Amino acid sequence: MRATDPITQPTDDPAPTRRIVVCGALVAVGGAALVACGGDDGGDDKTQDQNTAPAADKTLGPAADVPVGGGKIYDNEKVVVTQPTAGDFKAFTAVCTHQQCLVGSVSGGEIRCPCHGSRFDVATGAVLGGPAPRPLAAKPIAVANGQVVLKPA
Repeated sequence: MRATDPITQPTDDPAPTRRIVVCGALVAVGGAALVACGGDDGGDDKTQDQNTAPAADKTLGPAADVPVGGGKIYDNEKVVVTQPTAGDFKAFTAVCTHQQCLVGSVSGGEIRCPCHGSRFDVATGAVLGGPAPRPLAAKPIAVANGQVVLKPA
């Protein structure tokens, strides 16, 4: 009885089998992907920096809109700005670290996610109650002329 596995048994037919063609195609695609992703083109970073405009400051709104002990969520920028104590402003990503829902409210010293109940500290972004596995990442801000300004990261 003759085995039908074309890889292990020689055949009299010189045409490649479908398995060999598919394997060869996968190797070729993988090699092309590695070439496309790698290598130094010899250019320096200064040339690339000149072609990319630096990120600009983004005015979020009046500092007066951020209550002491609470905060304000800026949905479009996915940022939550808090004021743990008078005049002390903090900013964090508004994206919960559990399943990437936007946080929904800020009060009583906590930033709350409506999706699964995660709670974060308004001063540090630390997890106060799960299921969030990590704190909210801090974002750079400044308060200038009474406005909260999000700085480029």
